[in-house]
Amino acid sequence: MADYAKMKKACPNLQANLAGCTCSYSACDKTGLCCQCVAYHRKMCQIPGCFFTEEGERGYDRSYGSFCGDCS
Repeated sequence: MADYAKMKKACPNLQANLAGCTCSYSACDKTGLCCQCVAYHRKMCQIPGCFFTEEGERGYDRSYGSFCGDCS
């Protein structure tokens, strides 16, 4: 398992990432670690929440189909 706390300490972009993070999933350990977030969602065949509209993101359905519906 990855040590996200350690990664956050080393990330030079953490504060900027946190300022722009729109994910409302409060239990996420990757918040602010955009590289890790994108890699995780890609592995899960999903789209990260920050790509969705505010309404779409709050539904927590990160599927490709949900993303396409959110964009239309």
